[in-house]
Amino acid sequence: YDVGAGTGSVTIEMALQASQGTVYAVEKKAEAADLIEENKRRFGTPNIQVVRGLAPGALQELPAPTHVFIGGSSGNLKEILEAILRKNPKARIVMNAITLETVGEMNDCLKELPLKDREIVQLTVARAKALGGYQMMMGQNPVYIVSCTGGE
Repeated sequence: YDVGAGTGSVTIEMALQASQGTVYAVEKKAEAADLIEENKRRFGTPNIQVVRGLAPGALQELPAPTHVFIGGSSGNLKEILEAILRKNPKARIVMNAITLETVGEMNDCLKELPLKDREIVQLTVARAKALGGYQMMMGQNPVYIVSCTGGE
């Protein structure tokens, strides 16, 4: 699954890597889901199924996942993780966040849910900006990546 798939950049990469599998791109915004459909055609990835709706409800009719990427949860992270773990208690899960509130929510879920092999990585990127004759590196927002596997 790619939950909170946005415009589908991760979805496309997943589909290219798992060419014999199916990637379910779950997205609540109609415009973004339309763009995933367009990118599906553009990149020749027929193994993508776009699921329009809000998770966790939109996950209900999907088959059990082996791997899940959560790029957006609309405040439903714990419920989404619980739904995933009900379908496959050993699913491999990767989540990302840019806000401290979401990082806190992810950390709470790591403590409360049956998850193991936990890893948290924080990445920071800087972009050069010309200031006179100099190049100054300007920091961008950090990104937090949490990975784990279901089971204790």
